[in-house]
Amino acid sequence: MCGIVGYVGPRRAEEILLSGLSRLEYRGYDSAGVALLSPQGLLLIRRVGKLENLRQAVLESGVSGNLGIGHTRWATHGLPTEENAHPHLDCTGKIALVHNGIIENHRELREKLLARGHRFLSQTDTETLVHLVEENYQGDLVEALKKALAEVRGAYAVAVIHADHPQEIVVAREGSPLVVGLLPGEGFLASDVPALLPYTRTFHFLEDGDVARLSPGRLEIWDRQGKRKEPRFREVPWDPLSAEKMGYRHFMEKEIYEQPRAVADTLRSELSTPWEEGLGKVDLSQIEHIYLVACGTSYHAALVAEYLWEPLLRLPVAAEIASEFRYKNPAVGRKTLVVAVSQSGETIDTLMAVRGAKERGAQVIGVVNIVGSAIARESHAVLYTRAGLEIGVAATKTFTAQIAALSLLGLWLARSRGLLSENELQALKEELSQAPRLVEEVLRLGPTMEGLAQKLYSFPNFLYLGRGILYPLALEGALKLKEISYIHAEGYAAGEMKHGPIALIHENMPVVALYSQKELPDKVLANIQEAKARRGIILVFADDDPPELRELVDHLVLLPKASRLLLPFTFTPALQLLAYHIARLRGTDVDQPRNLAKTVTVE
Repeated sequence: MCGIVGYVGPRRAEEILLSGLSRLEYRGYDSAGVALLSPQGLLLIRRVGKLENLRQAVLESGVSGNLGIGHTRWATHGLPTEENAHPHLDCTGKIALVHNGIIENHRELREKLLARGHRFLSQTDTETLVHLVEENYQGDLVEALKKALAEVRGAYAVAVIHADHPQEIVVAREGSPLVVGLLPGEGFLASDVPALLPYTRTFHFLEDGDVARLSPGRLEIWDRQGKRKEPRFREVPWDPLSAEKMGYRHFMEKEIYEQPRAVADTLRSELSTPWEEGLGKVDLSQIEHIYLVACGTSYHAALVAEYLWEPLLRLPVAAEIASEFRYKNPAVGRKTLVVAVSQSGETIDTLMAVRGAKERGAQVIGVVNIVGSAIARESHAVLYTRAGLEIGVAATKTFTAQIAALSLLGLWLARSRGLLSENELQALKEELSQAPRLVEEVLRLGPTMEGLAQKLYSFPNFLYLGRGILYPLALEGALKLKEISYIHAEGYAAGEMKHGPIALIHENMPVVALYSQKELPDKVLANIQEAKARRGIILVFADDDPPELRELVDHLVLLPKASRLLLPFTFTPALQLLAYHIARLRGTDVDQPRNLAKTVTVE
C-alpha cells in the first residue's frame, strides 16, 4: 500500500520522484504529492487522483530541486483529499514528511500536540509525526526522528527532509518496507525495488527498528538500540524492461503470458537443489504438524499445498489465513513447522504470524518472491519463487510460481522424512518439470476465452465450484473475477453447494465448474447436474469430455490432460484469462482495481 520515493544528488529530483512513483502505481493509491527543496525553499505539491494530475502540477510550477521526497497515498485515516495527501509539513514549513503504515496512538498524540499549539491541516495519522519531529528538532534531524518515533505505536516507513539540511533524507522503518540504492554522489530511496530499477539493481533493505541518514553516495544506519550498522547491499536480478508492457494491453495480460517462464525459472533453479537459504538446516525429525500461513491469493496457493502435502507427508497439514492465525492462539510449538507464503515478503499479517510462531519455538520457512524482504530475513529458511517483477495488483504469475515452489518444497520435505526414495523423488521432479509446457498450451486458448467472455461479461454474479485440489483453484478463479471486474463471484467446495449456494442458482447465474478425471469426477458431475436442474448457465473447465458431461454444459473449455500434481498449471491460466477478458470488456482498471493495493503492509 502507498509508495515512497526519495532522491538526493545532482539530478533533477522532481523527475526521479515522478518516475519512481509511476513505477509504484501498482501498489494502489488515490492521491499523490512531492516535497522539493529548491533555491526558493521547500515546496509542496499534492493532487488527488491519478499521478498525471501531480505531474502536470509539477510541470506548471516550474520548480526544480536536487533533494525531494514523493508519495502515493492509499487512504486509511481521512478521505482522499489534497489536504490529506502526503507529504505533510510542520508548522514552520521547513520539515516535510511522508509515511506508509498506521500510527495507532495518533489521536492521543494529536490532542497533546494541539494543546501545545501545533496547527493541524489534515485528518491523517501521519501529520502527528511531522509535528513530533518539529518538537524534537534541535539541529540534528536523525535525533529528532528517533525521539519522535519513541512516542508512537504502530507500523511505519518514514522519510523526512528539512530545508536546513539540503544534502540528507532521514528515514526509519518498522513493519513497512524501505529500500535504498546508492551511486557515486547520489542517494535513492523507495518503498519497493521497481521504483529504482532504472538507476541500480543493488539495494540495501532496511530492517525493523532502523533509522538511517541518506546523503549523496552515503548511507548511515542505526539499529533500535542506537548502535551503528554497516549497510548490506544485495543485487536484485530484475530487468528494468520488466516494468514495461511490451505491447500487451495491460500488465496483467503480460504477466499471465509470462507464466511459462516464471514457472520454469522457479523449477529450474530448484530442481537439483531445492533450497535457497538455510533449508538444509531445518530439523524435520520432530515435526508433528505443519501450518501454511498466507493471505489472499497466496492463501489459495497454500491451500493447494495442503491438498498436495498431507497425503505425501502423512502429517496434519493446514493452510491458515494469516490474519486469523495470529490471533486465535494456535497450537504452535517446537514440533511445528510454519511455512509463510507471501509474494512481497512484507505482508503484515503473515509477517506477524512468522514472528509469533518463532516466539513459540516453531521452525519457519518463507516462500517469497522478493529477495531481502522482511519474511525472507526473519524466517529460518527461505525458498524463493522466480516470478520476476509483477506489476498487476491481481496476482497471476506469482501464484503459479508459488505453487511450483510449494510443490518442490513438499517433495523435499517428503524425501527428508524418508517417505520418498531417491528414484521416486526424481520421477516426481521430472513430472513437475512438465508444468511450463502445460501452461503454455493452455495460454493458446486466449482467443477462446475472449469469445467466452463476450457471452458472459454482463452477468452480475458468478458461482465457482471445485473439489479436492480444484477447490482452492475455484476460490482463486472467483477472487480474480471479483478483484478486477467488480462482479460478485464466490468460490465453493462443490460438495457444499447443497448447503446454501444452490439457493442462488437461476437462469441468469453462470456456474463455473472445474472437472477432472483425477479429482472425484462422478461427484462433480452430480453437482453439475444439480446446478443444471436449477437452470444455471453451466460453464465447465475440464480435462475430459464424457457424453454425460457434454449433455449438461452450456459452455465447455477443454484443457490438456495432466496428472493430479499438475492440475493447478492447467486450470489456473484458463481461469485467469476468463477473468481478464471479462474485466477488459467491462472497462475496469485491470492493473489497478479500485480499493486494492499490491502489498498490504497495514492491518
